[in-house]
Amino acid sequence: MPIVAGGLYFALAIFCAVHVVRTRQNLYWLLILFGFPLLGSLVYFFAVYFPNSRLRRQAMKTVAAAAKAIDPQREVREARLLFEETPTAQNQMRLAAALLEVGQPEDAVQCYEACLKGPFAHDPEIRYGLARAYVECQRHGDALRQLEPLKADHPDYRPEPVSLLLARSLAGSSRAADARREYESAIARFNTWEAKAEYAIWAYAVGDLRTAEGLRGELEKIAARWNPMTRELNEASERRLRAARELAERATQAA
Repeated sequence: MPIVAGGLYFALAIFCAVHVVRTRQNLYWLLILFGFPLLGSLVYFFAVYFPNSRLRRQAMKTVAAAAKAIDPQREVREARLLFEETPTAQNQMRLAAALLEVGQPEDAVQCYEACLKGPFAHDPEIRYGLARAYVECQRHGDALRQLEPLKADHPDYRPEPVSLLLARSLAGSSRAADARREYESAIARFNTWEAKAEYAIWAYAVGDLRTAEGLRGELEKIAARWNPMTRELNEASERRLRAARELAERATQAA
């Protein structure tokens, strides 16, 4: 057993030493690691490796998700309190974003609209947030009145999210041909999983199963290469895609 334990300590020290060299840490860590294999490795792991690793990011994300599940209104309360104490446009934007996140788009619209007054009347971040809130409220025409000038005035501001939100707004305004062009433009420009997924969701909704199924094949190939973190980040879009496909299939069977 002592030999096995010693081997594990030495293996951990080598692992940390490789990280030292690859990430160009101070070389005195090598002396510590091999001079004190167990203690040195533990100190290095928690002082250097863990704070910059995916493990920490995943742990922080898990903690945040758990906190959100336990108390989903916490960010809203904190943002509201901060805005009441210091009623700045930045704090009101934070409150609006928090309201939108917890499914209160009508209240978010009021906050964002208030932010657009005065010197922030043309702020792209506020206009984009307001457009998102409008879309969640099914106010697609109002969203277009924010997105079309935003795209023209600030072409480099969040180009893909703006393009996809614009396409959704066009679709919601019964401008199907314009929506298709915007989706196809987004795919041509960005060629991302999200752009293809949004186009497929729309195609299922309008009964264009040929386009939707073709995109689904591409999406499945991309998703097959995902790591768990990427899959988690795209979970909401995947649910929407599955729901759109199931709804289209039921409509086809009923016809």
